[in-house]
This record gives sequence, structure tokens and C-alpha cells, in this order.
Amino acid sequence: MSETPLRVVTFNFFPPAYEACANWIHQNGHQHVLAVTTPGPISRPTPGYKEIVTNAPREVDILVTTRLRKVATPLIRALQPDLIVCFSFPYRITPELCQIPRYGAVNLHPAVLPAYRGPNVFRAFYDGAAEFGATAHWIAEDYDTGHILSQKSAPMPDEITPNQILPAWVSLITKVLAEGLERALAGDLGTPQDHAQATYGGRFTEAEMWLDLNKPQRVIQRHVTGLNFGAQAKVKVGDESWAVQAVELRPQEQLAAVGQLIERTDESILVQVGDGPVRLQVTPLEPA
Repeated sequence: MSETPLRVVTFNFFPPAYEACANWIHQNGHQHVLAVTTPGPISRPTPGYKEIVTNAPREVDILVTTRLRKVATPLIRALQPDLIVCFSFPYRITPELCQIPRYGAVNLHPAVLPAYRGPNVFRAFYDGAAEFGATAHWIAEDYDTGHILSQKSAPMPDEITPNQILPAWVSLITKVLAEGLERALAGDLGTPQDHAQATYGGRFTEAEMWLDLNKPQRVIQRHVTGLNFGAQAKVKVGDESWAVQAVELRPQEQLAAVGQLIERTDESILVQVGDGPVRLQVTPLEPA
């Protein structure tokens, strides 16, 4: 690793991802010369950029743009950074950009590559994958395909809930970012990915956002968790539709027909699913 402070440019739209990169820069005594963020494409807006702009330290210059070639590239070339670090950015970091910094450009992808390449790593939880984790890799021309610098994973828990996932996931991400950047600065070329094993985490379809109450409790639970990390779980019972914020599994027993409403309060409904009842924390959905 370099013994002198490095000039680092970051690319982020998700505030916790920005914080992870900024913390690494600060903890290692480097200089955060530019934070690039974006409102994202019209088809996939990223409103979290506003929080980055609001909370970034005054000494960190911020560029908000959707135009990497015409706006970001000339500015970054003029800054002559030593390193680019990307973690959550909806646009491709071009080869031209990657060639500017002395040490190159590294991406942190919060999945166990080559599985779940693409924009929706939360699909791993929705699917109930065997593991979750993070990967630091050199940025290549195609998304999430570069040589791996660091990777760590953990077994998927039986209960796939935010409380079970987030503490371990954040820890893995922090360790992978530090280890991956250390190896990048040491000139490590990384390990090629096995492209034959690659899977893609595509965006959730509208149909996937609606819970299928015929499914077992554990499937309902992981679907709610996966959806609510990046979209919105929804459910229809009878003629009423709700947005689902959380799910609580109840003892497995047959209290009613599958899909039937058993009980309701101002904030939740108890409904029968494939192998028992679940209590869903809900808010009414407005008619489309």
C-alpha cells in the first residue's frame, strides 16, 4: 500500500455505500478529492444522491451528473487522482475513466460474484441463495466481470430478515473493501471470474412484488426481505391491497383457508399462507 496520502475519487448513489468509501479514505489518511453521485437514469432513478450531497463534508467536492463522458471524465482527468472507488453507481465506469488514476479503478459489488451480477443483489435474499456477501474487483468493460481482489461470504440464515442479514453483511462489505483496496494498491491483478457460473440479479417485476400466499412462511419471509431492501412488497387479500413493511411468522397451524384474512389491526393483518399464519405489518395501497 502507498505510504503517502492518495487522491481518491468515489462513485456512489446509495448513502451507506458512500459512507463506507469515505470512511476507508479517512481511516487511511487519504484525500477525498471528488465524490461523484447522480440522480440516475429516468428508468431507474436514484434519489439517495441528495443525502450524499447534504451530508458530505464541506471539504469534499461533489459532482452530480448523469454524463460521465462529457462532464465527469474531463474533470477527473484534470484532478489526476490515484484511485477510483465505485460502490453503487447506475452508469458504466468507462475504460477511459479507469485509465486515468495511477492505481486504477475498483468496484465493490455486494454479492458473491460471479453470482448475482447486475443491479439487484437483493434477489439473492428473495431467492433464498445459499450464501450472501461482497466482492471487490477491478472494473472491466462489462458490469461486475472484472478480476476479483477480495471476496467474503456467509451462509444464508434460516430466518432471512434484515436483523439477521444487515450486521453480518455490513461487516463483510467493510472487510472486503479494505482488503480489496489494499491488494489493488499493491498491484495485485486479481483472480479471473468463472463466467460459466455467472447469474444475473435483474430488477423485480411487478408480478414478483406481490406476495403469493400459497407459498410457505419462510418463502414469504424471504420475499418480503428481498423486496423491501430495494423495492416494495405488496399483498392482496380479498378485495384489499396493502404495502408490506415486515412479516412475523406464527406457529405453523391451519387457522383458515390459504389466503384468508384471520385478524386485522390498524397496522397489521394476520393471514393464512401455505403452511401456517403470518402477521404482516401493512399500510393500505392507494388505488392505481
